[in-house]
Amino acid sequence: MPFRYSREGMIGNLASSGGFHMSKRAALYVRVSTDKQTVENQVAALTKVANARGWEIVATFNDAGISGAKGRKDRPGLDDMLKQAQRHRFDVVMAWAIDRIGRSLIDLLGTIQHLEACNVDLYLDQQAIDTTTPTGKLMFQVCGAFAEFERSLIRQRIHAGLKRAVANGTTLGRPLNDPEAIDKARKELAKGIGINRVAKLVGLSNGTIARIKSEMKIPA
Repeated sequence: MPFRYSREGMIGNLASSGGFHMSKRAALYVRVSTDKQTVENQVAALTKVANARGWEIVATFNDAGISGAKGRKDRPGLDDMLKQAQRHRFDVVMAWAIDRIGRSLIDLLGTIQHLEACNVDLYLDQQAIDTTTPTGKLMFQVCGAFAEFERSLIRQRIHAGLKRAVANGTTLGRPLNDPEAIDKARKELAKGIGINRVAKLVGLSNGTIARIKSEMKIPA
């Protein structure tokens, strides 16, 4: 199971002074890339930090044996963690390192922005980044600026590549439908063959075949 929930963690700790004190509710996110690795070392290290800070661990999200190259939809632990953040089940997410969370700076920033929108902080042990502190928040503002810069560079490279292609005589956009395929489609439609089958036979889309059929005034 990628998610483990502790009901006791939802309850605040009694402070030594005798007053009722609500500690931060922490969620651990741990990941290893292969089945031969274990997440236990990450869990132990993060638990030690949480205990030292007085944070109560209320959930653990686990993506064991899943590569960091995969996106959110292929990482059930990460996906569940982000969904639980929307439900305000915890106050801070703890992870061993940046590469446990995101595939790239842009990918990481997207996760952080999601957590920020949910009013959930992020603690990354190996980078000593902690957005529960003013310094940590400033660090991620800087990261956000670099991520936007990276996006800008990607857009510039794409536009430059398109310009080069046009200069070299490459025609951009979707290719026009093959006249032979269209002619064959008309013949098959005239025989009464259905749109789906004709589309497969001639290699055109269902929408294109439907348009051709409409132009031929063939009853649906």
